[in-house]
Amino acid sequence: MKYLQGQRAILLLEDGTYYEGKAAGKFGTTTGEIAFNTGMTGYQEIFTDPSYFGQILLMTPSHIGNYGIHPDEVESESVKISGLVCKKFSQIFSRAASEESIQAYFERQNLVGISDIDTRALVRHIRDKGAMNAIISSDNLDVEALKAKLAEVPSMAGLELSSKVCTKEVYEFGDPSAEHKVSVIDFGVKKNILRCLSDRGCYLKVFPMDASVDEITAWGPDGIMLSNGPGDPAAMGASVELIQGLIRTNIPMFGICLGHQLLSLAAGLTTFKMHNGHRGINHPIKNMITGKCEITSQNHGFVVNREEAENRDDIEVTHIHLNDDTLAGIRLKNAKAFSVQFHPESSAGPNDSRYLFDDFITLIKENKTQTIEA
Repeated sequence: MKYLQGQRAILLLEDGTYYEGKAAGKFGTTTGEIAFNTGMTGYQEIFTDPSYFGQILLMTPSHIGNYGIHPDEVESESVKISGLVCKKFSQIFSRAASEESIQAYFERQNLVGISDIDTRALVRHIRDKGAMNAIISSDNLDVEALKAKLAEVPSMAGLELSSKVCTKEVYEFGDPSAEHKVSVIDFGVKKNILRCLSDRGCYLKVFPMDASVDEITAWGPDGIMLSNGPGDPAAMGASVELIQGLIRTNIPMFGICLGHQLLSLAAGLTTFKMHNGHRGINHPIKNMITGKCEITSQNHGFVVNREEAENRDDIEVTHIHLNDDTLAGIRLKNAKAFSVQFHPESSAGPNDSRYLFDDFITLIKENKTQTIEA
């Protein structure tokens, strides 16, 4: 498909606000919940993060696509965002290692976008009004027709989306002779989570989200990873029951993002939809155990109720988000389980929180030693 420079496109928000810009990527129409990401780099990893499934992504840097597309810089096998909004959509890329332009990539991935939008104004609007559904179109510029189509898009609240992005078959990852075996429950796992575990001496078996406790534990895992993923955790009752069963096995468990929310629900806490969420690679977190602060990668629109966690004697609050004091990490005192709301695999993002994978390995080793002694 040939890119037509200057082709008009429209971005329409659920509250009736609309912007005119230029078509980017594939010509067509797309819908989803609009969300903004404040990261300056890592757009390819962000586009392929399964946690963004169902969302139109608003990127805040002035240029997107300027360093091109590299086949290794992906977190899944395909683009997961529903659409892209940006200021400048760069047809030219300067990095020698890149293999194609972002336009060619978007055409190949059938992704619709819009550029030449005042992204600063749009971010302020979403920040003030809250997350909402939106529609991008370059093949239909009739605002009233787009309003009618947008009205049919369901709210993100109450949506179960992990089943649309998780694996359908069990697969293995890493070195079979590795020291530890970890079962990964795939709710929309990022590849770099698997890499971070493999790099620390773990051989992984990745299970679909509808696997049973018996199927997951029959392999004899030393640990269990609850992955990230998209959608509303409160709509995932079966997954909460699965995790409650896994907690009873007393196998060490580590949850990331959606995995954190599901572990919290399994422990009896509740979650709620945020005003506009946390998305970016520059979010400050305080570790309440060490007192140290970390800059983290984040991508979530739901959060666990902090007050409930603090009122529970069997739960320790381990991390707090410093921008809004929301809950960012817990540890279950009566089980070998902990979780964080952010992304320690940091792809894209800083490496401040990679130590959490080391903590997970330490927990696995301690549990092995206790089992042998018993």
